[in-house]
Amino acid sequence: MSANGNSRTTRNTVRRSIVAAAALPLLVGALASCGYGSNAKDESADKKAPVAADAKKLSADEVRVGYFPNLTHATALIGVKDGLIQKELGGTTLKPQTFNAGPSEIEALNGGSLDIGFIGPSPSINAYVKSKGKNLRIISGSASGGVKLVVNPDKIKTLDDLKGKRIATPQKGNTQDVALLNWIAEKGWKVDPESGKGDVSVVRTDNKVTPDAFKSGSIDGAWVPEPTASKLVAQGGSVLLDETSLWPDKKFVITNVIVSQKFLAEHPDVVEAVLTGTVKTNEWINANPDKAKESANAALKALGGKALDAKVIDPAWPSIAITNDPLAATLKTQSEWAVKAELIKQPDLAGIYDLKLLNKVLKAAGKPEVSDAGLGVK
Repeated sequence: MSANGNSRTTRNTVRRSIVAAAALPLLVGALASCGYGSNAKDESADKKAPVAADAKKLSADEVRVGYFPNLTHATALIGVKDGLIQKELGGTTLKPQTFNAGPSEIEALNGGSLDIGFIGPSPSINAYVKSKGKNLRIISGSASGGVKLVVNPDKIKTLDDLKGKRIATPQKGNTQDVALLNWIAEKGWKVDPESGKGDVSVVRTDNKVTPDAFKSGSIDGAWVPEPTASKLVAQGGSVLLDETSLWPDKKFVITNVIVSQKFLAEHPDVVEAVLTGTVKTNEWINANPDKAKESANAALKALGGKALDAKVIDPAWPSIAITNDPLAATLKTQSEWAVKAELIKQPDLAGIYDLKLLNKVLKAAGKPEVSDAGLGVK
């Protein structure tokens, strides 16, 4: 959609995009948690990281790792591009795949064409429940935070001003959608979770479309992840709320690492090697934030052909916390919010986590172990 087109064309294009996004299935059937687009697109399925000729192979010839070309997947962006994960795999080849949204990544995992994936909490919950606990395990955290409510400051100056306004979320039932619906409920306002209509109009809009929708005035604000939030700010938007302020310790999971249960059972040594690579990647990111930002942006450029502008990545990057901790208690809370919003029935999440290998890697690195909040395998 062009910002230079006439206003009618712009409005119609935005409307069509919004309707398409709204038609996507809910948390129980489709899931773009960190979301960039509603359709899958494999950016690098045929690319493999270089392997040293004399490197020792683990129990699998290759491991297929999926992630989004998104800042909240910085561990994968940097760990893959800079060879930090491949280094730990030795002669086992890392085969990266990128996806534009949760549904396609989960489909690949379920279909056996993906072994390990970086993905948000809502897709993890939904896929686990739909499979009756038989398709995946969450084996690590990756990122926290990076979600903001950005508004048009001419229309909205306080949180109370949201009443009667049009606020976008990436997808019905996705992580940000659930957070906004919960926040609205706690204000005592009413919104129908299916239609998004009520005291606040919740407009489900693809993150790719949101900046144009905001610019055209089709929406008054958006509860979105980075870098979409900073793109809106660059267009004159104002951050009215950072979601981290709503959470204890200002932390909540935005990206997990999941694994196929079949692959975990057959190749635990490969999974351990990948986790060793992600832990070392996270350590490097946190020790070198400026270099890490440059590396992540270079990876985005390589994957999509365009790096983020400094006015977008500079404010977006520090709002995302890179962590090994899956922040399991916050995933549990997010699922409770979805139940409260009547988006899903009470899920059985027992066994969704298997953190044994991660804690083994952390212990070997002299780092504290992390908790599964009582939702781990027995």
